[in-house]
Amino acid sequence: MNLDSLFDVQRKRNRHRYLIIGIFFFLIVVTFFISLNTGLTKLSPLEVLKTLVGSGTEQQSLILFEFRLPRIVIAVLVGAGLALSGCILQGISRNALADPGILGINSGAALMVVVFISFFPKTTDAPILLMPFLALIGGCATAIVIYALSYSKREGLMPQRLILNGIAVAAGISALITILTLRMDPFDYQFIAVWLAGKIWGTTWIHVLTLVPWVIVLFTFIFYKARMLDGLNFGEKLAIGMGVKVEKERFLLLGASVALASACVSVSGGIGFVGLVGPHLARQFVGNDHRFLLPLSALAGGLILLVADTIGRTILAPSEIHAGIMVAIIGAPYFLYLLARAKA
Repeated sequence: MNLDSLFDVQRKRNRHRYLIIGIFFFLIVVTFFISLNTGLTKLSPLEVLKTLVGSGTEQQSLILFEFRLPRIVIAVLVGAGLALSGCILQGISRNALADPGILGINSGAALMVVVFISFFPKTTDAPILLMPFLALIGGCATAIVIYALSYSKREGLMPQRLILNGIAVAAGISALITILTLRMDPFDYQFIAVWLAGKIWGTTWIHVLTLVPWVIVLFTFIFYKARMLDGLNFGEKLAIGMGVKVEKERFLLLGASVALASACVSVSGGIGFVGLVGPHLARQFVGNDHRFLLPLSALAGGLILLVADTIGRTILAPSEIHAGIMVAIIGAPYFLYLLARAKA
């Protein structure tokens, strides 16, 4: 096969990848409008369109702009953020089972949020704006502990030990969270119990505005590092031979992953498995090229969480199944499947 033929094959492959990304984006848009139409108070597609252009009633505007729309936006942003975080962790550890929830990063971020809610009111704007920073402290501290326990001077970062240490640390943090909840008043305890179950509790525009700066900055940095993740996938020795400062890049990418997961957890609650399933689903369609894998992982994660939240709040209406539970129904069997395949 000559060089021109190779370029033709690559162009066709890239066109296919762009098509897949476009299809996932279209699916998010469709699900977005379906979610706007569904809820305890029914709004027809025509009523939704009229309300979006400013011709709806006051009640319809309240339902759409103050209740449904910010929650939908949060679901998409959180799903995309968690999936991107998982994609980075899988790339730097070269472990298909890496995920911010499984590794305990989500638990570390949750611990700081629980501590904060235990001592300060959560009804004012200032605490809401502070929560991503506090979650980042918890997530970073957890990541440092897990990284230190999984690192060997002789072998470097050991992917299998990373998973085991993450599960162990997450279990310890969960026990500590349980202890902290015992001192709470009934109202705060109920809030924390629902939050840890994976309810998207950040459903106002202040929560959207709190998360958006983190998403913009971290998404930009992560996409800029796509080629670096490709280099790390070749293995540590080959990456060093290519001139990559492996430990420095791993540290920067790990920091971005932790920050993104922590910011998402601070406004969404304890939602797991999105960071595992999203990148795996994307990898089935576009392979390991991170120029395409990263954006498709973000779209897949956003779609998964949006679908889960939409189904959860409508299937048993007026009762609600939290998005974290709906995702776990999908993610837990998929995690067991990956473990079984790894053994095989």
